[in-house]
Amino acid sequence: MLNLASILQSTLWLACVFHLTSGIWPQPHTIAIGSDVVWYLPNTSLHITGYQKCHVYDDPTQYPLSGSASCGRALDRFLAEDEQIIKLAFSHLQHDITESSFIPWKFHLPGSDFEPDLENRRKYLHSITVEILPDAVSVSDSPEAYKIDSSSDGIITISSSTVSGVRHAFSTLSQLFYKHSHGELYSPYFPVSIVDYPRFAHRGLNLDISRNEITPEDIYKTIDIMRLTKLNKLHLHATDSQSWPLDIPALPELSRKGAYRASHTWSSETLKQVQAFAQSQGIELYLEIDMPGHTASIHHSHPDLIAGYNAPLANYSASEPPSGQLRLNSTSVTAFLNTLLNDILPRIKPYTTHFHLGGDELNTNVYALDPTVNSTSKATLRPLLQSFYNTILSHLSHHNLTPIFWQEALLDWNLTLPTNSIIQIWRPSPSDLSAVLSRGHRVLFGAASHWYLDCGFGTYLESAAGDFTDWCAPYKSWRHVYAYDPLGSLESQGSLESQGPQGPQKSLESSKSQKSSESSESQTALSSSHLLVGGEVHLWSELTDSVNLDGKLWPRAAAAAEILWKGPVGVGGVSEGVTRRLAEWRERVVGKGVRAEVVQMTWCLMNEGGCGV
Repeated sequence: MLNLASILQSTLWLACVFHLTSGIWPQPHTIAIGSDVVWYLPNTSLHITGYQKCHVYDDPTQYPLSGSASCGRALDRFLAEDEQIIKLAFSHLQHDITESSFIPWKFHLPGSDFEPDLENRRKYLHSITVEILPDAVSVSDSPEAYKIDSSSDGIITISSSTVSGVRHAFSTLSQLFYKHSHGELYSPYFPVSIVDYPRFAHRGLNLDISRNEITPEDIYKTIDIMRLTKLNKLHLHATDSQSWPLDIPALPELSRKGAYRASHTWSSETLKQVQAFAQSQGIELYLEIDMPGHTASIHHSHPDLIAGYNAPLANYSASEPPSGQLRLNSTSVTAFLNTLLNDILPRIKPYTTHFHLGGDELNTNVYALDPTVNSTSKATLRPLLQSFYNTILSHLSHHNLTPIFWQEALLDWNLTLPTNSIIQIWRPSPSDLSAVLSRGHRVLFGAASHWYLDCGFGTYLESAAGDFTDWCAPYKSWRHVYAYDPLGSLESQGSLESQGPQGPQKSLESSKSQKSSESSESQTALSSSHLLVGGEVHLWSELTDSVNLDGKLWPRAAAAAEILWKGPVGVGGVSEGVTRRLAEWRERVVGKGVRAEVVQMTWCLMNEGGCGV
């Protein structure tokens, strides 16, 4: 096990040479690498130790086990399920290495001899030993921490206290290997020593599958790439005003009438399979059914539940067509919610501990058209909204699911929410983040100013300027995504204005009393920064479907993934070394068939130092 001195030494050495060598993404916390070449063998064996038994798998895809031996430190228990997970993760490692078509010619001057000599192959990757041990990585208490140590002759040991850490170690190892122009696979970085762990526990991607068709096959591919970036939460925004693609067997008319067409429907069996696949990759897939706003698609099957359907946008200020929201004082709505939740929550429970209730962009004007309310007064609407959510929360509590809300539920409506609720921040005002933290709730960050990947394409939601730029323009380049620092924003309160689909909102008041109040709130928030459980990068799908999904997501979502893994770096953390590592990562996923956007021009990659960052 590395001691602190050796870790610090490795860190200093890494700062000098890492960007010239391995392109691991996200970057490990500490790494030391050598210059010996090790060639990959398809029959590399896997050894798992740390349980009551040690099993040796010559071929981890074969059942029953081909061999066994007594080795390693024994624990009091043997977890067969963990053993199978490690075997599956090892098969992913083998697949990631062998399917790679990444020959790193772009990162060397034309004509340079950058490949190892095929006639001088002496060292091969023989075995990987996985140790599942308590306190395997002493520098971190994260269950996802891992350590990799290797000899120069191709023997690797991975240590972690959980299978999650082992998965991450395999994802890291796969990025140490390249393809030779003659077809062989090799790594020029042995021996290697890595100690790694995440900064944030919740590292997510929010993907909208309702406004345009995103297929289950798209999600399978996305999950596979998420695994390589160590993202561990996939938040599916499953329904919205435009369509309801999610099949609810107890309410089959919802998708039959609310989906764009029958082929766009996600069946209950399909959802189960996708969630199970995500779980097998170490990713928790959870759903958002946004309510009571963003629900106009319910009108097609249950018109009596929706107020203000397709009302004129100019009069009722819906963010985008069609307008319409669930009624707030209707026993029919309550019965609908009970049926909906009794159907879906038991089905998703085996695969998730979270459920997203939405709560954003509630349009008060619509409730002048709601015969059960007939008012736009927040004083009238708030207790009705509280009762609405109490119905849903009782179901979540029964299934032991953690509720997630968009920030408006707490900050705009001042609702009383369970103490275990997680509040998701999307507005770019740092005062919103401070306000949630100061009230003691856990928080997910991901401001539209930096982590909205749909911005800058000219959507229906235009800016106030009337020049056909969208409300959250400009386009968020990967560097802009990478420079996002929510922690720094807590220390610079008031530097941003809150913006939303209808343009800039009122900035922070400048009065002395307001400043004093905000300063106190900011201090409270800073002391509660441990409540920042992580964040999510967002892709809303107004202008995204299966055709352009890859390019919208990658590599920008990968840039966010490194911030979630390593922690914010700010503008000063964007360097040429970061660019070259991300460019390497992009080449790897392109080799897997992912149509990721270009990170940097080939000439710049070939001529290091020639193009700045």
